[in-house]
This record gives sequence, C-alpha cells and structure tokens, in this order.
Amino acid sequence: MDSVLRNEIETVEDRLKLAMISSDIIALDQLLANNLVFTSHLGQVLSKSDDIAAHKKGDFIINGLSLSEQIIKTAGDLVIVSAHTKIAGSYKDEPANGNFRFTRVWQKLDSTWQVIAGHASIVA
Repeated sequence: MDSVLRNEIETVEDRLKLAMISSDIIALDQLLANNLVFTSHLGQVLSKSDDIAAHKKGDFIINGLSLSEQIIKTAGDLVIVSAHTKIAGSYKDEPANGNFRFTRVWQKLDSTWQVIAGHASIVA
C-alpha cells in the first residue's frame, strides 16, 4: 500500500474516532455511507440512520477511546481496517466499557472515503 493511501485512511479513521467521541452528526453523516451495514458486538445489525440517531439521542456516549493496534489492507478499490480499541462509555445509560476489535470497510464514494461495512467484537 502506498503511503498516500495509508495517510488518507489514517486521516479518515482519526476523523471517525473524533466524530464518535463528540457525537459530531455532520462528520458522521460524511464518513458513513448511506448503505452502511454495521454489526455490533451484540450481533445487532445497524444502519447509518440507526448510528446517527443513537448519537443524536445521546444513547451512545464515549468518555474515552484509545487505539492500540491498527491494521490497514487494500482489496481492490476497498480498504479494510482492523483496529483494537479500548473504550470507556455508555449505551442507553448502561456501561459500555472494554476492549473491542473493530473491522471497517472503506470505499471512496464521490471522492470521499466512507465506511460501507463494519463489525465490532469484544476482546476477552
């Protein structure tokens, strides 16, 4: 993978992280594809509108998020990111803390990188 592409993906990953922490609806709208399919660590399948609605309602609150590993691979015109992340926060007033592994699939749509699919797992 060339360094320009790696830098682009690291930049959008950082933007996504900041948007999640601050519940930045405008940034999330730009970074998440309209046809997003995200599978939560509980097996729930969520859409872009589900994700954004949870942030708007204050259901999803992130107090801290630290990245300990990030793997970036290309697959044709897609980029796959696997990230090990420690999260401190809550979902619907219930604690949602722990170590998670996220997989995100990025695709350039209308000259903007957007997440088209994602998955979260709890790391024991």
